[in-house]
Amino acid sequence: MQEKGKGQEKGKGTDAARDEAIAWWVARRAGPLEPQEEEAFRAWLARDPAHDAAFADIAGMVRHVRGHLRIPSPSPRAARAFAPRYRPAAAALAAAAALALLIGFDDLSILLRADRATSVGETRSVTLEDGSRVHLDARSAITLRYGAGERRVALLRGEALFEVAADRARPFVVEAAEGSVTARGTAFDIALTEEGARVTVTEHSVEVTSGGGGIVVAEGGQTVYARERAAEAPRNVDIDAATAWRRGKLIVEDAPLSEALAALSRHRRGYILCLRPADCARRVTGVFGAGDPLRALREIEVSLGLTATFLTDYLIVLHQ
Repeated sequence: MQEKGKGQEKGKGTDAARDEAIAWWVARRAGPLEPQEEEAFRAWLARDPAHDAAFADIAGMVRHVRGHLRIPSPSPRAARAFAPRYRPAAAALAAAAALALLIGFDDLSILLRADRATSVGETRSVTLEDGSRVHLDARSAITLRYGAGERRVALLRGEALFEVAADRARPFVVEAAEGSVTARGTAFDIALTEEGARVTVTEHSVEVTSGGGGIVVAEGGQTVYARERAAEAPRNVDIDAATAWRRGKLIVEDAPLSEALAALSRHRRGYILCLRPADCARRVTGVFGAGDPLRALREIEVSLGLTATFLTDYLIVLHQ
């Protein structure tokens, strides 16, 4: 019983350090501290190694969020509106608001540009004007640019399966992650990843162009490409597993943790992120139910020996 009490006290101390670190991060983001405030901050860092570690973790998490979502930092003026000076309870809430606002800008930008979109946990099938069908996974979005000589679609977010109606006079092209996929009378799935895109062909073939190069991927094949890099040589995959999201399943096979968490994030309001690059690169294999992302997260926690911290209800960070 005594050891349990020690563990509980340690947990409380860790939570307090994290909350204070959030408060200091928000206060510093709001603008230069007054000399006495800067002195208090330095004293807080020096008081306990856990303080310095907590502040480094929060700062690293924020950098990762910005890089992951590819959006700019909020201005000091915007941060100041949310940031009362080093009042831990109020500032922790302010940090939640500031981070939600940061992420929300990305969501709003996509929704304003999208012609078709799905919300958290929602999948939808839509029929386009030419008879082609697009099946959108949760939290996915596309724009449409149909012309006399070409049918062009852009995948802005998430994942989609395209069933293309034949029209030799108007090629069907999907733009994704600075590359493009041209249909050859076919059906194919495209998923955006942190680095670029993953293309899986379920019928016939497609031509994938990225980074100045192009390859043909046949039925049952899959390729991946990163922004500004040519697509990798195709490999054969299990099509049913690759498109399991259409049946409410998330099947992950030897994928980076960051990719698995991105898939889970499409089924829960908010974002689930890994904190450190080394953790994000760890490999995950499993079959998860899309309807219960928190259960899937718990299974990943156990299998990798990581901890999920609810920084806010909107933002969960997985870390050592």
